[in-house]
Amino acid sequence: MVLFQNMTTVTIYTTLTVIVLLWYAGRTNPFRIGGLFLRELATSRSYLIHFVALLAILFLNKIELTVETKYFINTADYTGIFQSIEGNFVSNLQHAFENPILTAVLSFIYVVVFQSLLITSIGVYTYKDSTKRMFYATCYAIMINYLVAIPFYLLLPINEVWYHDPSVRFLMLDVFPSFETEYRALSGLNNCFPSLHTSISVTLAVLAMRSGIKRWAWFCGIIAACVIFAIFYLGIHWLIDMCGGLLLGLFASTVGLRLSKATVRMRTRRIGRIAAARTLTREEAN
Repeated sequence: MVLFQNMTTVTIYTTLTVIVLLWYAGRTNPFRIGGLFLRELATSRSYLIHFVALLAILFLNKIELTVETKYFINTADYTGIFQSIEGNFVSNLQHAFENPILTAVLSFIYVVVFQSLLITSIGVYTYKDSTKRMFYATCYAIMINYLVAIPFYLLLPINEVWYHDPSVRFLMLDVFPSFETEYRALSGLNNCFPSLHTSISVTLAVLAMRSGIKRWAWFCGIIAACVIFAIFYLGIHWLIDMCGGLLLGLFASTVGLRLSKATVRMRTRRIGRIAAARTLTREEAN
């Protein structure tokens, strides 16, 4: 069952998924949320700066492969150490559950729903939270995830399970035959530890739970669990990768929330000072 012909297909599925999730989590017209997002970008300098910083980190991850290949050549391979520690965990799990329908569902979650969670989170928190505390927390937490993970990718190359273990199949190819040519530039073959799919899914789930939006918290929690299962089932990550991603996700979400509180506090004080100065100016004018 082929779900994805190319990245255009992925983009179309992602757009439709985001629209549905915005409606589900926001309980309003998703295009209204999109309009509010654009207005915040145009009117709030703080909002714009954080969003641009988030995009910069995502772009940094995209060029990490180029930097690693051209300027930071590390020929070491520590994959064997990981397998010697955990044995055939991934192989046994994949063989126990392998099913064409399950492969299609988990591949869709891994490729489409995963990135839709981040986009939807930004939209929902922009719409639901007037202080933008959760928006800031999301930006900080995602940036922390990448800033911590990238040095590991450069210094500790770990190959994906299917590439190292011949008893494991890369099931993604069953539904996305052109994955290696279309999607691989976004996901390095030896960038396994820690698992960013795990860490970011856990991060978004923790933030959703702290947001107070119960239906969104439940959904993000379920998807995080599905993503963790998918990274093993599809033959991509080692158990140790998941453990590292889990710890990173908990760390990033915790620090992100603390930084967001400080940001909101500083922003509130700044707005208060501006309001006080304007009041003083009016009084002097009168």
